[in-house]
Amino acid sequence: MTRTPLAAVACSIARATDLFGDAWTALIMRDVLAGVTRFDDLAHDLGISRKVLAARLARLAQEDILVRERYQERPPREHYRATEKGKDLYPVLLALMNWGDRWYSAAAGPPARVQHLTCGHDTTAVPACARCGDPLTVDNTTQLAGPGGRTGPGTRVLGPLIASRSPR
Repeated sequence: MTRTPLAAVACSIARATDLFGDAWTALIMRDVLAGVTRFDDLAHDLGISRKVLAARLARLAQEDILVRERYQERPPREHYRATEKGKDLYPVLLALMNWGDRWYSAAAGPPARVQHLTCGHDTTAVPACARCGDPLTVDNTTQLAGPGGRTGPGTRVLGPLIASRSPR
């Protein structure tokens, strides 16, 4: 059986997972978005090999998720900053955090809290309908065919199922 690269599958989850499915990538983005931006600090915090970290950072920069910026000339030092595309990963990380907090927290509770700076309260991310504001769940939503949908590797069963739900 020939494997299709995830980036070629007609599915946004598959395409995003091609980049973001690696645990190190998620943890690097967690750190950068929380303010750990220097290579040595990232390596120390994550306990990741410098070679793996360099490869993940290079890919994130290549994908325009992170940008390297010089913060010191002598000796030359650079750090990483999230681009707009990188900042858009924050809700994804919050969703993973919420799920992990619910199902894998230690008895003492979650390891971190999220505070909404506007109101000053601790909060959790809640996926909500952009139109009415109601929470989104698997029980109150369905997927319909989009303009880029097609049946093929990675969607051989799902593609026709989703297409069958759409009005003809």
